[in-house]
Amino acid sequence: MAGHRSPGGRRVPTVPAPHRTAARHQAAARPTLDGPSTRRTIAHTTAAVGAAFGAVATGTFAVVVPTPLDGTATTADAAEEIGPAALAANATTLTPAQEATGSLGGGPLSPVAFIIDSAGQTDDPAAQDADIASLDKAGRLADELAEMHAQAAREQAERERLDAIIARGGVDGWITEALRIMELPQSLAPGIKRIIMAESGGNPRAINNWDSNARRGTPSQGLMQTIPSTFRAYVHPDLAGRPITDPVANITAGVRYMIANYGMETVVAGGRSNSAGSYIGY
Repeated sequence: MAGHRSPGGRRVPTVPAPHRTAARHQAAARPTLDGPSTRRTIAHTTAAVGAAFGAVATGTFAVVVPTPLDGTATTADAAEEIGPAALAANATTLTPAQEATGSLGGGPLSPVAFIIDSAGQTDDPAAQDADIASLDKAGRLADELAEMHAQAAREQAERERLDAIIARGGVDGWITEALRIMELPQSLAPGIKRIIMAESGGNPRAINNWDSNARRGTPSQGLMQTIPSTFRAYVHPDLAGRPITDPVANITAGVRYMIANYGMETVVAGGRSNSAGSYIGY
């Protein structure tokens, strides 16, 4: 092709095609996104961005192209220099194992941060579960404390009731005091009272002068009609200095003897009985 002439008659030099191309792209000169190094950079950048945002989808995801620091890259440039072949070469496909574990390459994704609002509330399920567990524990402790106070109130009321019985005296008061000293349940009181009424009629100074013990010179005495040797052997240690006719001491001796020789069930039953159900003593 002939060169053009200028108005002054001089031929305008023709710029070769290679030079024209270089001139047109000189201002936007940039390295092409080709080669192993560039592909590794894109792949690593993509993985880093995906991990930073915690967004991983199964299958193939698109390459993220970073913008150069000089701000010259554009969408058109990216489309021009990264064609289908480059995109396919730099795409990453998750393996089933990566999909199951939520990892890219060799490392796991960063955990998602849970936001705590100004009121101190969090959307972290684990933290919410811990808060619920703490509330449940606090509720149980409160219930246990309330039950302890209620139990203490019931025990105080029972002590006051027994104190009133003891203060009134009589058979019921003596039995109540004896059971308290022996640290036995007050539920034994009805059986012990039945024994006392059968043995002495409730008289703490009763003495049996006609049975075999009396004939041997060791008459039975007191509410539960114990002989002196039995009283000394079984009276509660705290009352050992009291006489055999002391009502409370006599009861402790008779009850402890019966439990040792006939068992607690005999005391509960109100003493031994024959086949007809009649009391036969101990």
